[in-house]
Amino acid sequence: MDKKRIIYAGIFLVVCVAIAFLLYWVFFAKKEQQVTTTQPGGEITTGQFPAAGAGQPTLPTTKPGQLPTAVTKPITPKTVTPKVKPSFPITNKVDSSILGSGKDTVGSAKFYNTTDGKFYRLNKDGSIASLSDEVFFNVQNATWSPNKNESIIEYPDGSNIYYNFDTKKQVTLPKHWQDFSFSPLGDKIASKSIGLATENRWLVTADPQGKSIKLIAPLGENADKVVVNWSPNKQIVATSRTGDPQGADKEEVLFVGLQGENFKSIIVEGRGFESQWSTTGKKLLYSVYSGRSDYKPELWIVNAEGDSIGTGRKMLNLNTWSEKCAFTDDRFVYCAVPTQMQTGAGFAPGLADTTNDKIYKIDTETGIKTELQTDGYHTVDSMFVGDDNKTIYFTDKNSTGLFSVPI
Repeated sequence: MDKKRIIYAGIFLVVCVAIAFLLYWVFFAKKEQQVTTTQPGGEITTGQFPAAGAGQPTLPTTKPGQLPTAVTKPITPKTVTPKVKPSFPITNKVDSSILGSGKDTVGSAKFYNTTDGKFYRLNKDGSIASLSDEVFFNVQNATWSPNKNESIIEYPDGSNIYYNFDTKKQVTLPKHWQDFSFSPLGDKIASKSIGLATENRWLVTADPQGKSIKLIAPLGENADKVVVNWSPNKQIVATSRTGDPQGADKEEVLFVGLQGENFKSIIVEGRGFESQWSTTGKKLLYSVYSGRSDYKPELWIVNAEGDSIGTGRKMLNLNTWSEKCAFTDDRFVYCAVPTQMQTGAGFAPGLADTTNDKIYKIDTETGIKTELQTDGYHTVDSMFVGDDNKTIYFTDKNSTGLFSVPI
C-alpha cells in the first residue's frame, strides 16, 4: 500500500512538472522569428538578413570630437543684368547753337554758328574748322550747294546773298526771292520770285549769282502750295498742290519741270503734303495727314520718275514727317519717329516738339522697319546722311549742337 502511494505520488509529481514546463513554453518562452527576403532573380529565401546593396563611400561631415554643423539652404546670389550699350550711340559733334546744317563733300558737314556768326566745317576726324573769317550777323537760313563750297544766305528782313567760301565772292540777290534750291550739279538755283502783284509771282531759275534768270511757271495766289525742291535727276524743279479737287482727304500733286513738261501727277491720301527725293530721284517719300490717321502725319513712298510717276504707292505705317527722314539710296531711308503723338499733330506739328524720337531704318521695297538702338532723349528737327553714307547727322529741337549716329 505504501509502495502504491509512493508510485502515485511520483507520477503526480512528474505530471505537474510536465504541465508546468508546457505552460512555460507556450506562454513565456521567446521564439526565434524567421526573416524572409527577396534575393536577386526573384527567389525567396528564408532565415537570412537582407544583403546590403552596392553603395558609395560616405565621408564624415564632422571632424572627430566636433558637433555636426546645422545644414542651411545655400544663398543664391542676385543676378544683375549688365546694362547693354547702345549699338548706335549718339554723339554731339558741335556743342553750339547752329542752323543751316548740310552735307559736305570735303568734310562731314557744314553749319552756321549762331553764337559767333561764322560758318564752319566739321572735318572727318571730328575737328572743326572755320570756312571764313567773315562774320555774318543774324542769319536766318543757309542753303548749300551739293558739290561746291558756296551757299545762299537768307536774313530775317528778306535780304539774300550768294557767298563763295573759297573765293570769298559775295553777291546780293533780290529780296523778293525766297525758298531756294540748288540744282544737282550746283550750277543753278531755283526760287520763288514773289512780286507785289499776283501776276508778278513766278517760279524762277538762275545761276547761283542771280544771273541768267528764267521764268518757269506762274505762281499767282498759289505760292504757298508750291515747294521748290530740285529732283536729283534734274527733271523736276518743284511740286505743286494745285491739281484738281479730290475731296476732303485727298490732293492731286503736280510735278513742275524746267521746260513746261506735262508730267504725270500723283494722288495723295491726305493733306499737308511735304516730300523728299530719294538719292537718284526715282522715288518720292512724302507725309500727309487725314481723318483716317487722327490727323497725324503718315509716311508714304511712290515712284516719281518718267512714265512710272504715281505707281508703286505704299504706306509705310509710321507716323512722322518726311523732313525728319534721310535716304541712303533709292531703297533705304532713315526716319526719326515720335514715340508718342497727339491727335492733330499733322496740322499742329508743335504738339510733338518735346517728344522723344526713335530712329528707324526702313526698307521701302519690303516695308521692313528696324529700330536703331540709340541712347539719349532727342526730338529730331532735320536730318541728313553724311557723304560717307555711314553716318546720320541731325539737329535737335530742344538741344544745341549737331548730333551724329553711325549706321
